[in-house]
Amino acid sequence: MNQLQTLAAHARLAAVLAGTALCLHATAAPTVHKFDPTAQVGGSTLQLNGKGTRVRLVFKAYDMGLYTTRRVGTAAELFALPGAKRLQFTALRELPGTELGRLFLRGMGDNTPSAQMTRHTLATTRLIEIFSGKPKLMPGDTFAMDFVPGKGTQFYIQGQPQGEPVGDDEFFTLVLRIWFGDAPADANLRETLLDGGRD
Repeated sequence: MNQLQTLAAHARLAAVLAGTALCLHATAAPTVHKFDPTAQVGGSTLQLNGKGTRVRLVFKAYDMGLYTTRRVGTAAELFALPGAKRLQFTALRELPGTELGRLFLRGMGDNTPSAQMTRHTLATTRLIEIFSGKPKLMPGDTFAMDFVPGKGTQFYIQGQPQGEPVGDDEFFTLVLRIWFGDAPADANLRETLLDGGRD
């Protein structure tokens, strides 16, 4: 490779890196919907740890907020943090319930050993049933997942509880791994949820 070819190759690489940086920046764009700075879950006051937008391919799927009892900056800190937690979502486009349930299940499976998944079959089945039972979520619709120590995970759609809480603290960690595991649904979203999701 002569000098001219080397320079051309470097230029192409620089263009690719610049394009990638722009895509990452776009993914971490400010959320469309506002999130309250605090939330009440199981008698505890939680603070908004971070917020971000889930981008799948080129489409914005939903805005998401993470609420915790105290500030965390890494996934390890989040998993180890005791107490109540909330995952709050607002749909940004039409989301078929069955597809949403399937994606949640796949995200759990991608980040959890099969033996651990098997231990939580009943709670996982309930999660899928809740979202599959909803034909579709429309833009602006909300859903949430609250963990209350000693009670389990409570699912909400449009602010309405969907049955009784399910699972234990380990199950909610499986749920968290969808977005905060080693193979997260959206790595850029994970970072904005953990760094505060600043506008």
